[in-house]
Amino acid sequence: MRVPTDVVQYYLYEVPDHFDDHATAMRRLLPQAARALAEGSLGAIGHGAIGLSRVDWRSWPAAQAAALDTFLHAWWRHALTVPEPPYGIEEIFDACVTTARTVAPFLAAWERGPAADAHLVHCADVWLYDLLSDDSPFSWWYGESEAAGVAELRDWLSGTGAARLHALGEHDLAVRCALLALPHDRRWDHPYWGSASATN
Repeated sequence: MRVPTDVVQYYLYEVPDHFDDHATAMRRLLPQAARALAEGSLGAIGHGAIGLSRVDWRSWPAAQAAALDTFLHAWWRHALTVPEPPYGIEEIFDACVTTARTVAPFLAAWERGPAADAHLVHCADVWLYDLLSDDSPFSWWYGESEAAGVAELRDWLSGTGAARLHALGEHDLAVRCALLALPHDRRWDHPYWGSASATN
C-alpha cells in the first residue's frame, strides 16, 4: 500500500523510540522516501535527522543495503549537476554523508562542471564557519564516525577543494580553506587575517 507523501515525511523524521522496530519502519519507508527525497516532494530537509541516519542499515539484507547505498550516491551525483536542486546542496550533502556515515566517497564524486563548481563555492563558504573553529558542520550525525567525517572534509577542503577554488578565481575562499591544514591556533595567527582586515 502506498503511503501518502506527508505521512512519509512525518515518519521519516520521527525519533526511533516512536516505533516498536525503528529499522523495520525505515525499510518499509525506504522506496517512497528515496523517491520523495530525489524529487524534492518532502518540502524541506535539514530540520531534523533523517531516520535512515539512525539505523544500522548496512546490516540489512544485502539487496536492501545496496539499494540505499546506490541511492545516496546517485542522489548526490545528480544534485551536483542541477543549478538549483529542490533542497540546499549542503543539506543534500549532509543527508547523504550522515546516512552513509562517511564523507570521502561523496567528495570523490564531486566532479567539475558549472553547477558543481557553484555548489563547491557555496558549500565551502557555509562549512568554513564551523570548520575554522574545529566544530562540526553536520547537524545530525549519529555515532562515533563523525570526527572522522569532519577530518575527511577538512583535509579535502584544505587540499583538493582549495586548489579547485583557486582555479575558479575564488582566491579568498581558497586561502581560508587552505588554513584548515594548520593547527587551530596557527590558523588565527596567519597573516591572512591581517591582510583581510586591511582590505575590508
